[in-house]
Amino acid sequence: MRDFFAFITFTFLLLPLTTVAIEKGGITMPDQLQSENQSLTLNGAGIRNKFIFDIYVAGLYLPEKNSNASTIISSHSPMAIRLHIISSKITSKKFSKATRQGFEKSTNNNTKHISTQIDQFIDIFSEPIMKGDIIEFINVYEKGVIVTINGIEKAVIPSDEFKSALFGIWLSDNPIQVQLKEAMLGK
Repeated sequence: MRDFFAFITFTFLLLPLTTVAIEKGGITMPDQLQSENQSLTLNGAGIRNKFIFDIYVAGLYLPEKNSNASTIISSHSPMAIRLHIISSKITSKKFSKATRQGFEKSTNNNTKHISTQIDQFIDIFSEPIMKGDIIEFINVYEKGVIVTINGIEKAVIPSDEFKSALFGIWLSDNPIQVQLKEAMLGK
């Protein structure tokens, strides 16, 4: 009987250490992503909507849970944002326009020093974006932001300032959507 109670106690002690996948908008975000040789844990996920349309599900992945947006933005540690497109209403043109606006908001209209990286990033999305596409922005220390679409690497953008501005689109003091920021921070 004592072994049974020890097992139950041990099991309950482990529960806070385990992660649970999050389901949003009919999409289950994986509880882990791999960044090089490191596992990243789902910090939080939410739905980006515009007007009455749900556009994508976004998940933030970190080495360990964190709800401090400014710490995450300024960190050089491995992290990722995963977007799962859930609307056929999104187009490459709309995505590019919204992303440029996001960079402007994230940097308080101060994008001059990263304009080349932003242009490189926007060029990645010149091909059609389709419902069901999975886009990942994976920050790898001393390498840069790896951009993948449906598991295919499209570019590596090596700039800590660019990474901070990119993650700031969702997590800055002026994010694209406050409710999405809160969800990605696990609040």
